[in-house]
Amino acid sequence: MSPKVVGILGGGQLGRMLAASASLLNIPVVVLDVGVDAPAKQIIASSSHIDGSFRDKEKIAELASRVDVLTVEIEHVDVEALETVQESHPNVSIHPSPSTIRLIQDKFSQKEHLSSVGCPLGPFQAVDATPEAITQAAKELGLPLMLKSRTMAYDGRGNYLLRSLDSESIATAIKFLGSGSRKLYAEKWVPFVKELAVMVVRGLDETVASYPAVETIHRDNICHLVWAPFRLSDIDQDPALPTKAERVAREAVEKAFKGAGVFGVEMFLLNNGEILINEIAPRPHNSGHYTIEACESSQYDNHLRAILGLPLGSTRIKVGAAGMLNILGSSDGQSSKISESSSPSSSSFADDLLIDKLTHIALSTPGASPHLYGKAQSRKGRKMGHITIVGTSDAEVRERMAPLLSCLSEFEGDVQGDQASSPDPPHLLGYSHPHPVISIIMGSDSDLPVLLPAAQILTKHFPSIPFEVTLVSAHRTPLRLVNFAKSAAGRGVKVIIAGAGGAAHLPGMVASLTGVPVVGVPVDSKSVSGSGGGLGGVDAMWSILQMPRGIPVATVAINNSTNAALLAVRIISAGKPQLVIQMEEYLRRLGEEVETKVDVMNRVGWAGYK
Repeated sequence: MSPKVVGILGGGQLGRMLAASASLLNIPVVVLDVGVDAPAKQIIASSSHIDGSFRDKEKIAELASRVDVLTVEIEHVDVEALETVQESHPNVSIHPSPSTIRLIQDKFSQKEHLSSVGCPLGPFQAVDATPEAITQAAKELGLPLMLKSRTMAYDGRGNYLLRSLDSESIATAIKFLGSGSRKLYAEKWVPFVKELAVMVVRGLDETVASYPAVETIHRDNICHLVWAPFRLSDIDQDPALPTKAERVAREAVEKAFKGAGVFGVEMFLLNNGEILINEIAPRPHNSGHYTIEACESSQYDNHLRAILGLPLGSTRIKVGAAGMLNILGSSDGQSSKISESSSPSSSSFADDLLIDKLTHIALSTPGASPHLYGKAQSRKGRKMGHITIVGTSDAEVRERMAPLLSCLSEFEGDVQGDQASSPDPPHLLGYSHPHPVISIIMGSDSDLPVLLPAAQILTKHFPSIPFEVTLVSAHRTPLRLVNFAKSAAGRGVKVIIAGAGGAAHLPGMVASLTGVPVVGVPVDSKSVSGSGGGLGGVDAMWSILQMPRGIPVATVAINNSTNAALLAVRIISAGKPQLVIQMEEYLRRLGEEVETKVDVMNRVGWAGYK
């Protein structure tokens, strides 16, 4: 595909997956790393691979002499050597640029630069590795205080959360961070509610694209789980949060850094909806592994396309949802294969047993793809592999992830973020599912008897479809209605069943605020309340049917929520997530048309309006 040879500084798991993508396009790759069996070198056999450190000036120069394009799988390389290559090998392209790598290597400099171009950050400042300086920083930024090494810090190494200013705590922090051998800086502790990440890719032509925002869950400061895409957790969250996270990430890469390739942008989501950048990696990232199975083009495909000047691939997610579990070493002993009967407490051998068990579970799990990295030795915190699971919904992915998390908990104790291990789906017990695909709503609890058959038929015949049942009144709780409708797509809801009687405004109001399809159930208010009056549900039926052009609501027979549920299932079976986005854009344009007409009427007067 490409006559250009790509050189990769670093032969770990990121280089391995980059080489795998290169092999599919016949892109020749040369890897610089120690040993002949580095993970990346196992993928593409070549006599051109170089045995040596990616920090070795001479080895970097040797690699440059063999390739047309240089890139990195780890940023902790010798930047001066790359700058020398720029001068001595003008025909060799380096991506990202050495200036970008230099900026990102020093996390304090990275923060200063991001701040200078207007990126949203929490408060930070430089600090000396002395008790006096740390105490002063804590007085200015508060406790707890996040202390970080400026350089050579990744996967939690070089981070220390200081909770107290007593002399023993400060001495422990200084010792943990290198006993004064490293420069430090301090960050104000950010009380985030979620950690987010967005992979951004930039081509040689400056085209920039971003992958969907994802939620990341960390253990011991190392990425443990990734849920894709990022979902709103409740109806009160800003429905624009996922889009906002992608915009913040794209703008940071566009404004702050030079060079082509993929950048991993890690962020904090605060309780007030504010998004702050944590840090940026100038390469494919752990939080983007899911893109191999879940997106139309993986981060590795697009990194290669970007640095070679090829057309960028689509970054769209092509599945309903995905989850990624990191497989981390937990022992300090050397890896060695053992039998199933060996005790997990044998720390020097437990990692292999755990990896084998996780892999076997993944191989028997629909939608699961295990990736083992070919590393001969395990140690605590070392990334040994990952497992990606895809499915039609968040609930399905978490259900499939549950056995893996349970296996981990047997070896390591409770696993953070394990919301999927409940043996029974919540809706089987008569409760709303935390990750619904169908939302059944009504304006009053008096409508519940009419809507119950929808819940019952889903429970009995479609137990794999998660749903919720809740109250949303168009007249008594209008703000809740707006929040519910606007957050529906962001929470992963694919169909809304709305029951309403009388004026029956609920289905239409919801449909006007979301691109998610709405099925209206006309309710005979008299039959459910037992009171006189009402028109037998015909009034509600006509109200739902007579929606203005551009605001479609599907309608079933009076009180027939059973058919509404069955129709919802049929809709889901043919759904495409991208169409929801297009539908919401269509609704936005409809609103703009009305606003334009209002402006014209105000300008010319109602008598002169045509």
